[in-house]
Amino acid sequence: MTITQNRITDLFAQKSERLLNVYFTAGFPALDDTVPILRGLQQAGVDLVEIGMPYSDPVADGETIQQSNNQALENGMSLKTLFAQLDECRDEISLPILLMGYINPVLQYGIEAFCRKCAEVGVDGVILPDLPLDLYLAEYAETFREYGIVNVNLITPQTTDARIRHIDAESDGFIYMVSSASITGSTKGISDGMRAYFERVAAMNLRNPRLIGFGINDHETFDTACQYASGAIVGSAFIRHLAHHGPDADGIRAFVQTIRA
Repeated sequence: MTITQNRITDLFAQKSERLLNVYFTAGFPALDDTVPILRGLQQAGVDLVEIGMPYSDPVADGETIQQSNNQALENGMSLKTLFAQLDECRDEISLPILLMGYINPVLQYGIEAFCRKCAEVGVDGVILPDLPLDLYLAEYAETFREYGIVNVNLITPQTTDARIRHIDAESDGFIYMVSSASITGSTKGISDGMRAYFERVAAMNLRNPRLIGFGINDHETFDTACQYASGAIVGSAFIRHLAHHGPDADGIRAFVQTIRA
C-alpha cells in the first residue's frame, strides 16, 4: 500500500521543479518561535518545510544544527510541546510539514502514538536518517501508512544503483538526495564529484522526485541542485540566519529571496 495523497504528494503533483524546502529546529532561537517561523516561510513563498525535532546527539549534523538542537532543548522544547504548537497552526499554515530527526525520541514517544499525533496536528511526513529502510518496512510501514504519514528515505553518493532502485520502489512523496557523505553545514559549493553523482541518479529516471540537501546555502548552489532534481533543501544557512535575526518575517523573506534570486 502506498500513500497516494497528502500535502506532500499534492505539492509534487502540482510542481516539479525549483522547489525550495527549508529546515529549521523547533524551539530555536526561542521556544515559541515555531509558528512565527512557519508563518514567515509561508509568506516568503517556500514550498515545504522540515521542522527539526531537537535531540541531544544529532550525529549527522554539523556544529550549526547541533548548537540549535542544544539551545532548543535548553529552551524546553519536546515532542509534546512541538505537537501542541503545530496543533495551533494549521488554521493558517497550508505548507506541507515534515518532522526531521532521529528515531530514538520517536520510539520513546511510541510509533503508533507518534503517527496518530502527526495526523491529528497536520504533519505530512517524517525524515528519520537513522531508521533503516528494511526495519521500517518490516516493523513500521503499515502504521505510518495507516495514518497517511510519508516516510522520506535518503540516498548518498555511496548508495548503489540497486539500493537506490529499492528505495525508490518503497518510497512515497520524494527522495532526500544527500549531496555528500559529510555532515550538514560542512559542504562548500558543488564539486565535480557531486555533479557526477547528481547526473548518475538523474539518468536512472526514478519514480519519485528528488530534493538535494547538504551544502545548499545560496542561490548558486540552489540553482545547480535544481538542474539535477526537483529542488533543494536549505538547513544550516537558515539556522545561521535565525541565530542572527530571529523569526522576523521581513528577514525570512529577504533570506528566501537570496536563495531563489
